[in-house]
Amino acid sequence: MATEVMDVPREYLPGVPDWSTLHKPTGELFSPVEEKKDWARFRLSDSQIDQFTRDGFLLNVPVLTEEECDRILEDYTYFLDPTKRHPGLEMMYEYHSNQGGDPDKVLMHGLGQWRLTKLFHDLVFLPKVVVPVSQLLNPGGKEVPVRFWHDQLFAKPSHHGGVVAWHQDYSYWTRTKPMMHMTVHIALDNQSVENGALHYIPGSHRWTRDGKPLPVTDFNFADMESIHTILTEEEEAAFKPVCGQLRKGEASFHHALAVHGSYGNRSDRPRRATVLNYFADGVCSDTEDELLKGIKIAKGNKMEGQFFPLVYDPTWAA
Repeated sequence: MATEVMDVPREYLPGVPDWSTLHKPTGELFSPVEEKKDWARFRLSDSQIDQFTRDGFLLNVPVLTEEECDRILEDYTYFLDPTKRHPGLEMMYEYHSNQGGDPDKVLMHGLGQWRLTKLFHDLVFLPKVVVPVSQLLNPGGKEVPVRFWHDQLFAKPSHHGGVVAWHQDYSYWTRTKPMMHMTVHIALDNQSVENGALHYIPGSHRWTRDGKPLPVTDFNFADMESIHTILTEEEEAAFKPVCGQLRKGEASFHHALAVHGSYGNRSDRPRRATVLNYFADGVCSDTEDELLKGIKIAKGNKMEGQFFPLVYDPTWAA
């Protein structure tokens, strides 16, 4: 597996490594693939690809063991426990201890944790994730090379966890083009209706406005009803949520236009998840502004470099 930047991490602050400079897994979370033939065992079946094409999402794909989840949850304390804040927290592109601001509806949301710990870094390169992403970015066709976009954390505490309003991911990503993006949501706890599991609207990945994604109706994720103000009559009739019901260690893969959201957590269990976002190699910047905090690529130029590593290339398996 080729590296594009360095073989060792640079330091962000003295003694605080920035893992974004290492473009291969450390081996801390899983053993790297050594043989070309071994990549094939991570591929999805034809029926799974067909389901994704039809619905815009694929549910209940096992990607982590319970033990791996528990190890990642240990790193999660850096973002949930104010007394254990990671010294490199400023490396993150965003961090909200409660995105909506309502203490009765708490949603911890962050972007960029892959830069802070070995486990979150290695998760970006997980073969059980990146190979399916390569398939689903071009369903029915050849696998495509995949680059990492950014990761996210979503945590809802028991009893007073907040919502994540209905949205399409690409509505937030129009600063890049073309739209060849994929989102992978990994459950680190069992997810249910009661504790705020992810929900999807089947077929909504075909919903656009003049070829563009639906307008964003709530940037703070707090209002589950606002999306209904922009739906057509046909979309409203098709608005029939499906609950993911992911088990601990399972992932859902969804199209960049798949409408999804999650309700609050009123159960006695937390709902913690990590999200990985990818795009096909060749996607370009469509802005002169920042793509992520502190990161710019000139409009029209390919998205690559330190912060957008190549995580899978089909030639590695050929």
